[in-house]
Amino acid sequence: MRPRGRQWWKLVGLAGVVGVAATGVVAARADRQRKAYTPDEVRARLHERYTRAYAARDGKQEIPLTQPTWRARSAAALHRLRSRLPGSH
Repeated sequence: MRPRGRQWWKLVGLAGVVGVAATGVVAARADRQRKAYTPDEVRARLHERYTRAYAARDGKQEIPLTQPTWRARSAAALHRLRSRLPGSH
């Protein structure tokens, strides 16, 4: 028995409801995992990230903590271009 006419729309609506419910489940799970950290764990992770970034700056060794955004990449490129212009030193 194949769906006809309005039955297709009912199936599309049902699929939408299932998708929304699944998204809610995923969001709730992520929220529970995020809230599972104790304040000491969060503090320790932040200190670790800071130490890595500071060591990278001192050693001139780049350790990316996060991927640069499009905005940050374009700002860095503009800064490099401006520094190459005559009279900018």
